[in-house]
Amino acid sequence: MVLLFERLGSFFDIVLGLATHPESLAILFGSVLLGIIFGAMPGLTSTLGVALLTALTYSMDTNLAMVCLLSIYVGGTYGGSYASILINIPGTAASAATALDGYPLACKGEGGRAIGLTTTASAIGTIISMLFVVSISPIISRFALQFTSFEFFLLAFFGILISGTLTSPDLVIKGWIAGFLGLFLACIGRDQLQFYPRFTYGFAELESGIEVVPVLIGAFGIPQIIGVLKDKVHIGKAKELQRILPEFGTVLKNIPAIVRSALIGVGIGSVPGIGEDIAGWVSYGTAKNTSKHPETFGKGELQGVIASETANNACVGGAMIPLLNLGIPGSPPAAMLLGALMLHGVTPGPMITFEHPTFILEVAAILLLASVAMWITGMVLAKQVVKVLKIPTQIFMPIIGMLCIIGSYSLGLNIFNLYLMLPVGIICYFLTEMGYPIAPLVIGVILGPMADENIRRALMVSQGSFMPVFTRPVSLILFLIIVWTIASQLPWYKRKIAQLKQSFFKKK
Repeated sequence: MVLLFERLGSFFDIVLGLATHPESLAILFGSVLLGIIFGAMPGLTSTLGVALLTALTYSMDTNLAMVCLLSIYVGGTYGGSYASILINIPGTAASAATALDGYPLACKGEGGRAIGLTTTASAIGTIISMLFVVSISPIISRFALQFTSFEFFLLAFFGILISGTLTSPDLVIKGWIAGFLGLFLACIGRDQLQFYPRFTYGFAELESGIEVVPVLIGAFGIPQIIGVLKDKVHIGKAKELQRILPEFGTVLKNIPAIVRSALIGVGIGSVPGIGEDIAGWVSYGTAKNTSKHPETFGKGELQGVIASETANNACVGGAMIPLLNLGIPGSPPAAMLLGALMLHGVTPGPMITFEHPTFILEVAAILLLASVAMWITGMVLAKQVVKVLKIPTQIFMPIIGMLCIIGSYSLGLNIFNLYLMLPVGIICYFLTEMGYPIAPLVIGVILGPMADENIRRALMVSQGSFMPVFTRPVSLILFLIIVWTIASQLPWYKRKIAQLKQSFFKKK
């Protein structure tokens, strides 16, 4: 109990320190606004926003950099609701479910009411997820202290595997291929244990390895620019908004739905590799299935937009739990944050509470302040922010292309990063066109060094034996989970499970 009060005291001290610091407040509100703009523009995402700002925060203090990146993450996740509600074009994949009921509400003249409620619900969902970051992280950290090199390897391998499993649009094997392609890219350069060059092919620039930031920007930025310009997405005229500030009674009436959706978002965000879009759809489906009037969903139901928007914003805090405590990102934007943290000398994982004792509390404090800033910005500037939707895509996308170039080059002022970003972006575009998910590739690049270094160190210590995997409880559990994950995607396993279910129901 004393420890809990000490943590709460430290937490509120950090919140007060950030809230009374003019520079951090300016960065907080500016980044939230930029995130809302990124989310509102179809074709842009919070993932791309975090990737672009990662290189630009290189010279910042770590705390200010995290304020900037987490704020654009929160704002970008929320900002997609504007386009979904007003023009029926989801600004981001995370807000796709919002369009089902948001646009019918706008057609009824209740677009302002819908935006007001989703803004409030999103802020509450982010705050609830922040509470889980503070409360659950110490438990996970104690468990993670049991990890050795074998456990770290299996954990990184599982992160790549589960990301490929959950993000594949059709065949799971495509997600795995993308993940292992990223793992291969991570092996380029001098290895960390014996400093021997691998796969450099005589290029001195590759000896230091593949830089994460150019890969992130290329993988997420270039395909979106090509795709949007190729498809020539036309943005419709934004509708006029009426009253935006929601009635207190309406918010109070929907608190149970908001809390349920937030819990769904935290749970899904905690699973590596899934992301905010899945959280939005699962929460929307749950709201519809538990509603007394499911037939109203899709025709302008407030609970529909509340469910999807609360869950996708709560997913932000949920994604921080495995990222900070295990070093495995829970969503694509969290993967960008992992790269940013490493760029600033912070290595997420079991040792983070020892190397940076207050860092998790700082992240929770930033999430709290970002949710408040998001609510204020959303309420005050909603009528002005939606005007961004009128900017022609043909003008906006070349600007994003220039930001991609500047972001990649600014990391060390190295022209080779541009030579790396462009081919990675073009390859990722064709992979996307063929149905290969990009998130596993990026997660493979980020987690690859962790997997490579730890498996080689583990085998050196065990003199080439894999037996410690089966003699250590944690590594054995991780190994069995990996085996089950692979087996569950095999056709014969699926047929067997279907037969068992059929025989079970026949007996009943």
